[in-house]
Amino acid sequence: MLNFNVPPVKNSTGEPVWKVLIYDRFGQDIISPLLSVKELRDMGITLHLLLHSDRDAIPDVPAVYFVMPTEENIDRMCQDLRNQLYESYYLNFISAISRSKLEDIANAAIGANAVTQVAKVFDQYLNFITLEDDMFVLCNQNKELVSYRAINQPDITDTEMETIMDTIVDSLFCFFVTLGAIPIIRCSRGTAAEMVAVKLDKKLRENLRDARNSLFTGDTLGAGQFSFQRPLLVLVDRNIDLATPLHHTWTYQALVHDVL
Repeated sequence: MLNFNVPPVKNSTGEPVWKVLIYDRFGQDIISPLLSVKELRDMGITLHLLLHSDRDAIPDVPAVYFVMPTEENIDRMCQDLRNQLYESYYLNFISAISRSKLEDIANAAIGANAVTQVAKVFDQYLNFITLEDDMFVLCNQNKELVSYRAINQPDITDTEMETIMDTIVDSLFCFFVTLGAIPIIRCSRGTAAEMVAVKLDKKLRENLRDARNSLFTGDTLGAGQFSFQRPLLVLVDRNIDLATPLHHTWTYQALVHDVL
């Protein structure tokens, strides 16, 4: 992404193309655990700025955007096009952008006579935060929106529950697109975990049916969707006590030790 979505050339001794990185709070949370300021500089990032901050025009430098496709972000990006802030624009969306919002960007580019400046538009499917090699968390600025408390509120409406489930499913879908694998899903029944599992299964199946635009074909899928190496996704509601089975062996010796 930071190399204009072009694979980097190995053993390249030339200087990188200097560019500006524009992100929102979501993008900042994703990039911060992965790349230091020095590593960004090595990739040619001279400035990294928040999308909604006051930014001066730099008309001779390309800009790489990394944002969520929200209405607020799309409006600000269209404003940047109208103000001719940068030489060219490489638009990278954390989640898939809808056709209507893509048309809004196109209309803004036409109105600003900046169609040729919009170099690339990509859906990156990176709606999760990687903290370690084998650990990630869901990406959401409003932590109270997607939380145990929010799901279990007694006065929660069906619409609010659907919004929470869709947010979780979108993050999990992005993770498996990035992983390039289709999971085997297991979940506890009659809980929010089952709702997430059903929605995720439906989203995966719909993507697989569209063979032309499937995100799980070609090199990304590795050995193929019918590989025996498919990962196992276990979804468990937090109402279920997992600590005891994981930290306590189910043997007579352990049980006797507890009693004595």
